[in-house]
Amino acid sequence: MNDARTPIATLFAGTDAGRFGRAQRRPRGARLPVSIVTGFLGAGKTTLIRALLDRPEGANTAIVVNEYGEIGIDNALLRASSDATVLLGNGCLCCTVRSDLQESLHMLVADRARGAVPNFQRVVIETSGLADPGPLLQTFASDRALGQEFHLQALVTVIDAPNGARNLASAPEAREQVALADRIVLTKTDLAEPAATAVLIEHIAGLTAASVARAVSGAIDPAYLLDERLDLPVRIPEHDHAHAHSHDIDSFAVMFDKPLAWPAFEQAMAVLTALRGADLLRVKGIVAVEGVKGPVVVHAVQHTAHRPIELETWPDNDRRSRLVFITRRIGRVEIENLFAAVAAFTRPVG
Repeated sequence: MNDARTPIATLFAGTDAGRFGRAQRRPRGARLPVSIVTGFLGAGKTTLIRALLDRPEGANTAIVVNEYGEIGIDNALLRASSDATVLLGNGCLCCTVRSDLQESLHMLVADRARGAVPNFQRVVIETSGLADPGPLLQTFASDRALGQEFHLQALVTVIDAPNGARNLASAPEAREQVALADRIVLTKTDLAEPAATAVLIEHIAGLTAASVARAVSGAIDPAYLLDERLDLPVRIPEHDHAHAHSHDIDSFAVMFDKPLAWPAFEQAMAVLTALRGADLLRVKGIVAVEGVKGPVVVHAVQHTAHRPIELETWPDNDRRSRLVFITRRIGRVEIENLFAAVAAFTRPVG
């Protein structure tokens, strides 16, 4: 089994026939989609999930709740809305709790197979308000058995308008939750001044290129939470610039006009993770690979990488490689220079 210290090149490497996952129209395939809902204390995560479960689109959803403290309040609130609810204690989805999460997900599948729980079609994980989502992303990247059953669809971060700016300024957990997000949900906007909400949205844009949607009375269009899509590659053209972020967190896109030689891409990622893996918070995108028909979806968290998946078709008419990097104290120019140097070094002579 892969672990977080395995070089990305080793995870990506393989024979020409088996280098990538089976070509498919969607990266999920037949696996169960998992949405992670995170956000700082009091952001409105439980209210958002309850509103989803009350809608027809939220039917057949299994809920995994991770709470801080001895009494599972959120678990009790959600259990009335879902027949398959699991409570994880200790307050953070990391370290030993990560193994609890893995066991719980495997148990859910086993219970479904023997009819002990309803035939759920998706899983929503609610993290505690103090959780760093990075280790959770690594769990789905490194556990091959988990990857055979589940597909990580989206990391959704909830931010409440009245307190969001203060939390982002004072709490590193809140900044990590926003920086790593695929989608942002803004809650309680009716309780905040419009000018303050506008400042908060600007602050969010300084930490992430993720799309932002507003919940109304704690609810949002279920499609925003559940739709299958390649979030980062779709939004790269709108954010093709580097942000000068505070708190050392950067989010930027790197584009390549021509198809890449896969060995060069592997080598560049291996060098990057060997030197700066701890600061490589997340990488996600699609790569045009020489000799491969469809785009290849890549997703890595620090030292850990999901197996690359080849898609049958491109999501749009843009055939360029598009990668979003979320980093700590690593700039876009450094990464572009690294890829250029590795490409030149590995280019065949002749």
